[in-house]
Amino acid sequence: MTTEVISTKSAAQNYIDSVFEQLKQKNAHQLEFLQAVEEIFLSLVPVFEKHPEYIKHNILSRIVEPDRIISFRITWQDDQNNVQVNRGYRVQFNNVVGPYKGGLRFHPTVNESIMKFLAFEQIFKNSLTGLPIGGGKGGSDFDPKGKSDSEIMRFCQAFMTELYRHIGPDVDVPAGDIGVGGREIGYLYGQYKRIRGAYEAGVLTGKQPRYGGSLARKEATGYGLIYFVEQMLQDAKLSFLNKTVVVSGSGNVAIYAIEKAQHFGAKVVACSDSNGYIYDPDGIDLKLVKEIKEVKGDRIKTYVDYRSNATYTEGCNNIWTIPCDIALPCATQNEIDGEAARTLLANGVKVVAEGANMPSNLEAINIFLDNGVLFGPAKAANAGGVAVSALEMAQNSGRNYWSFNEVDEKLHGIMKSIYLESKTAAENYGHPGNLVVGSNIAGFVKVANGMISEGVY
Repeated sequence: MTTEVISTKSAAQNYIDSVFEQLKQKNAHQLEFLQAVEEIFLSLVPVFEKHPEYIKHNILSRIVEPDRIISFRITWQDDQNNVQVNRGYRVQFNNVVGPYKGGLRFHPTVNESIMKFLAFEQIFKNSLTGLPIGGGKGGSDFDPKGKSDSEIMRFCQAFMTELYRHIGPDVDVPAGDIGVGGREIGYLYGQYKRIRGAYEAGVLTGKQPRYGGSLARKEATGYGLIYFVEQMLQDAKLSFLNKTVVVSGSGNVAIYAIEKAQHFGAKVVACSDSNGYIYDPDGIDLKLVKEIKEVKGDRIKTYVDYRSNATYTEGCNNIWTIPCDIALPCATQNEIDGEAARTLLANGVKVVAEGANMPSNLEAINIFLDNGVLFGPAKAANAGGVAVSALEMAQNSGRNYWSFNEVDEKLHGIMKSIYLESKTAAENYGHPGNLVVGSNIAGFVKVANGMISEGVY
């Protein structure tokens, strides 16, 4: 005699589980992409219970498949006249809200899984900004470290020679990311103009100011992160004043998060690069960090040559053992795991907000949420960069050039709006205070409704 097991799962949960199982079978080797999808899917059960029409239109199965994945060979010559070959990608994931929008990453770890995870996250991050931009991402496994300016220029030109036919101001608008700053964007845009024979400033964002770029773009992700945390703290009747802060990374996001946190009265005591981290109990000397990273292009360990009380530790993982009130992971994906989260918790952390993309794994996120830590998820907290990229697009379209203060004021308003939308969605769907759920739902619903309105295609 057999006993029939009756499932207590709702139709919504069964649907979500079914779509995710199918996705795992198709993409079993793409761990980063599956992690990003799972994190969003976990938030969506109450949405599908409230909106069964999303199941009818099979929104999930449609939204997890990119519109297209473009992969191409990049052939270029180094300074010794040796021919080098790299692989390039552009994942155009979803353009329901607006043209595909997302950065280009030049880093040896780039692969299809990472590009898909970043592009998938970008859909909902861009939706949250309230601006008309869809989700995409691209890049190459090219490593700019140790390359001359001439080599980087030749690589960028070769990369754009393949990419140009797939992008445009109203089609797909790339920007910078890890390994791609103003210099690289300039080389890419120069090649695009040569090929197209036209001045289409809106095709790339992150350009140099006065050459089609926007003021405050370099600062935007870091400043936006702090503006988002400011809202979290205000709701908890707290502030940055006299709080101890640890920031991972020392690129644009980290540097300008440190700058704005210090402006609000925080004491930032640590930052890092891919080799290790510095700890300065007297507070990070940001002017020195900028000199090391932005002017000299040196490694962060040289900081201790100028600051006698500072220490340098090889390897990045233990940066989260430094006691702090506020932790801001601004380096790369999965830098905070369960062990790091438990250490932060034991040391009294009150706020964790993500400046990088997916820097906390699911175990870490659950530890923070289960223990009452204020947690700002990446797709909401680090949306400032893409928000100002969209403002750059608007300036390009209108042949305008806004002051730093104008852009910064708009950025501040956008980050406040993202926080309030995420908070409200969390409350409306039964998870008050959970900004992970709130930001996922707020970003998703707008895209899902747009997909329904367009019909099946």
